[in-house]
Amino acid sequence: MKLYRLVPVAAASDTNWDLAPNQGVVVVRARSSGDARVVAAAAELDYLEIDALPADGNSTASSSAFRNERLYTVVDETNPSYPLEGPREVVAGTVRVDNIRPTEL
Repeated sequence: MKLYRLVPVAAASDTNWDLAPNQGVVVVRARSSGDARVVAAAAELDYLEIDALPADGNSTASSSAFRNERLYTVVDETNPSYPLEGPREVVAGTVRVDNIRPTEL
């Protein structure tokens, strides 16, 4: 496993943030940079975990900001402060669970 840092690259005014919240910098332990995006997205709240239905498919994982290259970049963690051994998981940063926004208030 390797450590990867997911870093927001879009400006705060970028309209892509309207689709998913900015989670800040997150460090994950994963198999590859693509897997790092999947691991971070999996830490977010998913429609499958609450009593709601998505408009498209059964999961919100594909709409995560972490999976959008316009919003986040993935870089190798060159000076790891966390062990390389262990499960695929978020090892630093806070992944919020308010990523599912109601359409009616």
